[in-house]
Amino acid sequence: MRITESTENYMEAILVLQQRNGEVRAVDIAHYFGFSKPTISQYMKQYAQQGLVEVDGNGHITLTYEGRAIAEHIFERHQVITAVFTALGVPEEIAREDACKVEHDLSDVTFECMKAHYQEYLKHSDNRAE
Repeated sequence: MRITESTENYMEAILVLQQRNGEVRAVDIAHYFGFSKPTISQYMKQYAQQGLVEVDGNGHITLTYEGRAIAEHIFERHQVITAVFTALGVPEEIAREDACKVEHDLSDVTFECMKAHYQEYLKHSDNRAE
């Protein structure tokens, strides 16, 4: 199964909403993206068929193991890239928006190098603070 940018965004949104609210329904995702509830419900049905989410009888949406893996992968990219951009002096709001654009297309090799470089930066920043 090919994972699209849209799928990554939905999985990440479910993870974020779950962390924020404890439980997630289609209406929560609709508000998050500014889409209609029927559109979200249609996507959730598709993702359930793909084995990425489960929807119970009360409409609660949870990530499956596969869905959570996608969500955590893209969420980590978003967090690290945002942090790197803000460390470079980019205002936080712009850094978050730009991270959203970059997180899907950046190769794993480039991301891992960026992450390692940022972790080294943090180590040296901590040492200077002491």
